[in-house]
Amino acid sequence: MLEALLTESQGKLRKEVREFVRWVPRSLLLDMDADKVRYPQEYVVELAKRNLLGLRFSPEFGGRGLNWIDEIVALEEIGALGASPACLFSLVSIVGEALQFFGTKEQKLKYLKPLLKGEIFCAEALTELRSGSDFFGTTTVAKKEGDFYILNGQKRFVVGAEGADIFLVYARTGGDVPRKSISAFIVERNMGMEVKYLYGLLGARGGGTGRLIFRNTKVPAENLILGDSRGGDVFDQMMIPERMTSAAGAVGLARTALEIAIRYSTKRKAFGQPIRNFQGVSFKVADSITKLDAARSLVYATARATDSLGSTGYTRRLVSEGKKFATDAAWQVINDAMQIMGGIGYTNIYPVERMLRDARLMMIWTGTNEVMNLIIQHEYFREVLESDAALRDIESDAQEAQAGDEKVYE
Repeated sequence: MLEALLTESQGKLRKEVREFVRWVPRSLLLDMDADKVRYPQEYVVELAKRNLLGLRFSPEFGGRGLNWIDEIVALEEIGALGASPACLFSLVSIVGEALQFFGTKEQKLKYLKPLLKGEIFCAEALTELRSGSDFFGTTTVAKKEGDFYILNGQKRFVVGAEGADIFLVYARTGGDVPRKSISAFIVERNMGMEVKYLYGLLGARGGGTGRLIFRNTKVPAENLILGDSRGGDVFDQMMIPERMTSAAGAVGLARTALEIAIRYSTKRKAFGQPIRNFQGVSFKVADSITKLDAARSLVYATARATDSLGSTGYTRRLVSEGKKFATDAAWQVINDAMQIMGGIGYTNIYPVERMLRDARLMMIWTGTNEVMNLIIQHEYFREVLESDAALRDIESDAQEAQAGDEKVYE
């Protein structure tokens, strides 16, 4: 976060998270990228030991009762480790959001509390084979039979599928209106589901991303979140942590890549001087840090708005802007970091090539940036067209504003 905006407590939290980031074994990150480690439980357990999971959640269940602003401070630092470590940190924030906001006391005690203790692990099952960005096109079905729901269908691109004990699963429970026909469930691995396939990914490796199959999976009705056919409301709330965590993590990843390139540029010489002295390099640095500071500012402002207003059309727009802008900026900054370093940046002598592979996914997951554009423009059109009538009518300040015959719309 921008230094001037950090409070004393946030500065302490950042220091605490940086200590954890230094603790993470180099070998673990290398093994994750090499797909030798598919789900690093010890990483999540260590986060729990340090009380860094679910920072925003109630202390009653093991959280710290902090705000979004605090969580993005932590997320930027965690993001420096890479996309998968940031995502595994965020999964508790994402799945925990549903439990914290909509779960019963019993659900919180059974699932949220052990999640924050690192005793169980979680994942979110959202995307399907035929419905990615089209969430309400979900084809997984849940049929009520007595005190249970019977689930049938498939989910894919589930980060954490390999190691999770519980899954937040969306399924169709009936009705003709897409938004009012989906429900959300907590499904335990031992309820009769299968992890069928683990994906080979370009980047963001080591998170155990896989495909889930539900064949007559029997889920107790008490595992329903919020209520039957209320999954759309759960989804709206869930998109805040999904996209906020992506945005803050992307800033941390890109910041680290830029720092590596800056240090390299002060050591590497060409034509008798450090390459940082050339405008081709120094201007890339200036553009990059401007993009990162702009992204930080937008994410920070969005966190403030979310802490104050919760889930509204306005905050959905800001969250979408933050996710889109921060992940686009991260991709550009990491690309420029590699360009500054030249050929050596394209090798695994430096981690920038891994960061580039990680960053590419960030513009796709939790809703593509094109979908973010759809949300941004939709919400802003609504805001403008429903704006306060007490505002000055600037349109009438033109010299010939009263030339009504010239204002032809059809």
